[in-house]
Amino acid sequence: MEGSALDFSWMAWTWQTALFFSLIVLTLIGMGIWSVKSPQAPRVGILHIETTPGDRLFISLLGSAFICLGWLAAFGPPLWWAVLVCIVYALAVFRWV
Repeated sequence: MEGSALDFSWMAWTWQTALFFSLIVLTLIGMGIWSVKSPQAPRVGILHIETTPGDRLFISLLGSAFICLGWLAAFGPPLWWAVLVCIVYALAVFRWV
């Protein structure tokens, strides 16, 4: 398949990368199903802006990326403790934002 548009050999995919993106896709599908089965009105949290669960998911994913980058800059790998911080951060975002 050399020269093909579907040649992903340059990306160096690992099982961890595939798992990460698979979990993101499953989370988005789950949030979509949740929003169809149980529509929620936007709410105003500590940021004083209206957010839906999808907005809070985006904020938590974006913040988690910065947490992991900051962790790598400060401590280097592994990221297990950073993942724990990200989970606590995401729970806080969904609770108070």
